[in-house]
Amino acid sequence: MKSTVTRRGQTVIPASLRHKHDIHEGMTLEWIDTGDTIKIVPVPDDAIRAIRGTARGERLLDTLLKLRQEDKGHE
Repeated sequence: MKSTVTRRGQTVIPASLRHKHDIHEGMTLEWIDTGDTIKIVPVPDDAIRAIRGTARGERLLDTLLKLRQEDKGHE
């Protein structure tokens, strides 16, 4: 999908994406610059409720340590 940026830096989020991700008027979008690309992430009205329980069963400490090792390799 594509959209055009106006002179004022505005663009339109395609309707199919707005509906799929429940993006509505007044909602906050987080813009993440990865260096090569830009990611746009909708922030739910109640972000805490939206993420509650999503990490169940994950070994978070192991994941954190692995990511730190990967970061050291990029330095």
